[in-house]
Amino acid sequence: MKHSSLETMRHSTAHLLAAAVKKLYPNTKLGVGPTIDDGFYYDFSFEKPISSDELPKIEAKMRELAKDKLPYTKTIKKIDEAISFVDKEGETFKKELIEDLQKEGEKEVSFYQTGEFIDLCTGPHVDNTSELKAFKLLSLAATYWKGSEKNASLTRIYGTAWESDSELKDYLERVERSKENDNRKVGKELDLFVFSDVVGKGLPMLTSKGASIRRELERFIVDEEIRRGYEHVITPPLAKVDLYKKSGHYPYYKDTMYPTMKVDEEELILRPMTCPHHFILYKDKLHSYRELPLKIAEVASQFRYEKSGELSGLMRVRMFTLTDAHIICTKEQAKGQIKEVLELIDFVNEKIGLKKGEDYRYRLSLGNRSDEKKYYKDDKSWEEAEKVLRETLKETDSPFFEAENEAAFYGPKIDVQIKNVLGKEETAFTIQYDFVQPKRFELTYIDENGKEKEPVVIHRSSLGALERTMAFLLEKTGGKLPFWLSPIQFAVIPIADRHLDYAQEVNQKLLKNKLRSLVNSKSEPLGAKIREAQLQKIPYMLILGDKEQAQKNISVRNLNGENLGSKDLESFTQELKKELPNG
Repeated sequence: MKHSSLETMRHSTAHLLAAAVKKLYPNTKLGVGPTIDDGFYYDFSFEKPISSDELPKIEAKMRELAKDKLPYTKTIKKIDEAISFVDKEGETFKKELIEDLQKEGEKEVSFYQTGEFIDLCTGPHVDNTSELKAFKLLSLAATYWKGSEKNASLTRIYGTAWESDSELKDYLERVERSKENDNRKVGKELDLFVFSDVVGKGLPMLTSKGASIRRELERFIVDEEIRRGYEHVITPPLAKVDLYKKSGHYPYYKDTMYPTMKVDEEELILRPMTCPHHFILYKDKLHSYRELPLKIAEVASQFRYEKSGELSGLMRVRMFTLTDAHIICTKEQAKGQIKEVLELIDFVNEKIGLKKGEDYRYRLSLGNRSDEKKYYKDDKSWEEAEKVLRETLKETDSPFFEAENEAAFYGPKIDVQIKNVLGKEETAFTIQYDFVQPKRFELTYIDENGKEKEPVVIHRSSLGALERTMAFLLEKTGGKLPFWLSPIQFAVIPIADRHLDYAQEVNQKLLKNKLRSLVNSKSEPLGAKIREAQLQKIPYMLILGDKEQAQKNISVRNLNGENLGSKDLESFTQELKKELPNG
């Protein structure tokens, strides 16, 4: 039977990669080689380190083996026989995997043979290697066996595979585009943020330009949320460990939390989330049903331990600032509140230039009733919560799909899935229905009959982590941010030194109008000044010469190189202010 699925093809190509490596480097030990989005990887323990310069040689050997039309043949071995076989081959990692399966009660395992190469695998695979044509090795990376830094270090080889050469070509072009638009590259070119080993990995420092982008995002979201009835608060970025034990977060997230600090008689920890702080604020006084829903919001710094190999510019950092909120409401109000949150997210995404259904969609992340270690045991509440989220997504005509086993431990959630520059979806932030924390924190309200009742909590973000949102926007636009977010909105360019005074006058008027500008006073040709503004992705260049100075106006050129002609400064800037999100 011929397997045609892309995942099967990629899995078979991972085996082809391993076969080629064993041909070229016979003493190499095999790790694992799964499929991933857009391709596959395989982990190896090489006798001597290899560099990316050797990838073309490995790929050539793969193509040579592919032409040989080698079949993928499945065999079954008893567990003891399998352990003996891989032990004889010196495959220590495979031996460990089989021993793990043995502990789980497995009695036999399957192998697939491709020519001389044989590998532990459950399959399925294509019929033979001649079906594998459109593939490419991409990069090397360092990793650890089973993802733990306590284990042996390995070399991971990444590759991609497609059903046709045209699909492969299209993907490789997108990869090149993603490298060009990588937030680390764009951030450096535009002088937006700095990383320093002296400060620490994953801890970005924003320059004045980078801070300007973040500040605009923060002002926009705080003003908009206050307009929609949110109460913005400020809580400390650390707390006693007991707070997170009470919430239940500590056992679930302790591996991604920072170590505790002993201060006086207390054990403190940097917070990985703000919800327990907000619950303590809520509990400070009694609340009536008339006060609900109560929307507690905060632009909050949070801390997560991310492995050094997973850090990626502003996209993945160890300290981030979340546009966080917790809506405490009755069960009857939950659906209406979630609808309002979805409307807010759509509004915000439209303002930053993201189109629903094209740039982002929603994922309904469900819990597994049988997994009591991962999920709070309350089948009825799970059913009710998932029903509310599903119905809300349908009633708001929101594009969504469902995913099993992706919920939070305290309830199902709606994940906002944003496409990156490669077209791959990543979870940007979430809306979570929580029926557990109200119990743990004994949250209550007084109903219309004077009785205490338990509310539910909607955890939500409206813009995600500001750092990550900045990274998404930089990569989507290549640094050509919307006018309102551009760190410098105008380059004021005097043609000659005699126009400097007028340039400063224009600049001051812009600054007084709360617009961001700079004067290029360098003694350079006009073309060089224009080119510098374009490289810095400044939306508008205001060219000032004798004519403009005499008539007290400006000559405008935009980032695309279009000459917009002579303009009156006041009317031009007032028109542009209409582009501001609250303009």
